[in-house]
Amino acid sequence: MELKARFDEENNIVWAKMLEKAGCHVIYGLVGLKTHSKITLVVRREEDGIRRYVHLGTGNYNDATAKLYTDVGIFTCSRQIGEDATAVFNMLSGYSEPRGWNKLSLAPLWLKDRFLYMIGREKKYAKAGRPAHIIAKMNSLCDKDIIEALYQASAAGVKIELIIRGICCLKVGIPGVSENISVRSIVGNFLEHSRIFYFENDGTPEIFCASADWMPRNLERRVEILFPVEEPELRKKLMHILEGELMDTVKAHVLKPDGSYDKVDRRGKAVYNSQMEFSLEAKAAAKQSEGTANDRVFIPEMHHE
Repeated sequence: MELKARFDEENNIVWAKMLEKAGCHVIYGLVGLKTHSKITLVVRREEDGIRRYVHLGTGNYNDATAKLYTDVGIFTCSRQIGEDATAVFNMLSGYSEPRGWNKLSLAPLWLKDRFLYMIGREKKYAKAGRPAHIIAKMNSLCDKDIIEALYQASAAGVKIELIIRGICCLKVGIPGVSENISVRSIVGNFLEHSRIFYFENDGTPEIFCASADWMPRNLERRVEILFPVEEPELRKKLMHILEGELMDTVKAHVLKPDGSYDKVDRRGKAVYNSQMEFSLEAKAAAKQSEGTANDRVFIPEMHHE
């Protein structure tokens, strides 16, 4: 739980004290670093031994903002992610720093290098004439090392599609530098808050979610987590989100070379509001699952005198 979450500091500290009074072990994080990752680990003794359940998300565990923010998360009992999650909490408690990671990448020590490596890998593939494509969705982009790496990848021929809701310090349309980069911002009823990253990887795509934006504070001064999404059905859902937002012609604003934003030119294009479509899909899915949640109801036997 993020103690220094904006507007929530006082509430969270009160909760921490109440939890301690109730006998919980509360860890306050690492000195000088804001813990911005969103991770839950449940260790459970089962018939076949100990099993670890992990939830990883892109947004805060906050019931109020959850009604307004769009975020994604994964719930898994993957052994490798479970081991990494345990290592995260050992690190946060100051108990130990892991020698390596199975699946997760963490800021402030490993995450930025991981992103730079994956952007550089796409550049290498593009130079070799192989499939190279990056789609990245986040709140803000202002890290100069990441921007420089994106410019180099674009110059090498990598197609880069960015969905950045807020601040974007990258410039599009610079001849020979950023001609292959497009940036769009979607502002609608819901606050776009999820961080999703797609790398073509020479025809073997990799998809990640994270708690971090491409900002110096996220990559260098906070505890953040990047996690892979490997289950085919879940990957399909994430691609549907990215593709839907790249198709948006209603709420999307496109960054121009002069730094201003314009609405999408709808001539010859279908009217597509991604947030509206996702809402309709969610309602249809909820309707379809009606009744299934109560298939197994345990009714207590009435006691008669």
